[in-house]
Amino acid sequence: MRSALRLVVLTMALALTGCATSNPKDPFESFNRAMFTFNDTIDQAAVKPAAQVYSTLPTFIQTSIGNFFGNLGDVWTAVNNFLQGKMADGLSDVMRVAVNTTFGLGGILDIGTEAGLYKHNEDFGQTLGKWGVKSGPYVVLPLYGSSTVRDVIAMPFDIEADPWHHKRPVHVRVPGSILRVIDLRASVLDASNLIEEAALDRYQFVRDAYLQRRQSKVYDGEPPSSAYEFDVGPSSGSGDSGVSATAESSDDPQKQ
Repeated sequence: MRSALRLVVLTMALALTGCATSNPKDPFESFNRAMFTFNDTIDQAAVKPAAQVYSTLPTFIQTSIGNFFGNLGDVWTAVNNFLQGKMADGLSDVMRVAVNTTFGLGGILDIGTEAGLYKHNEDFGQTLGKWGVKSGPYVVLPLYGSSTVRDVIAMPFDIEADPWHHKRPVHVRVPGSILRVIDLRASVLDASNLIEEAALDRYQFVRDAYLQRRQSKVYDGEPPSSAYEFDVGPSSGSGDSGVSATAESSDDPQKQ
């Protein structure tokens, strides 16, 4: 995984040096569109069909798988909430992990939500944003999908902090990682189908949705009211309500 991440970052760095455009929000648009097409080809050929088959499984199986990996993610979410100074949310996340791991059969049952310990989603990119680090230009990573320069910097921390990343033996970790990707992809099938049918320029639609959604997550749903900030894309008053609504369902239907 580390080697793959290094290769992705190196490939991106080399390609971006010659792909800058005059768009301040998306200076690497030529490179990004090429990566978007690459990712979409893989998604249409393999990931989406697998997710469609997966979505036919009994609901309780899909829910159990999603809960299991979600419980692992709550560990890093708790750390990031503490780093952002949100102590109450961090303590709630710790309790969620404890309750779901012990009484939820290793996390396959979400007992925490029933007990009033609601799920949060935080990553190190959001933490950096909370600390005042600007997101920088939008980039599309091979396989990983939509991101920003700030989130690319945060990505190694997110990967290293993922408990499943350290799962042994490897022959258990790899199939589990694939199942995790398929489960995530299945969760946004409806949103991605809507985008495919409705968006005239899917790349632009996904880009703007991702940037708005990341801004919203950094500011916990209360982004600043400035007319435009370089690192967040269109302002809340730009009339992209449809983009914002879809972004609530999915940061990026290509995201792997």
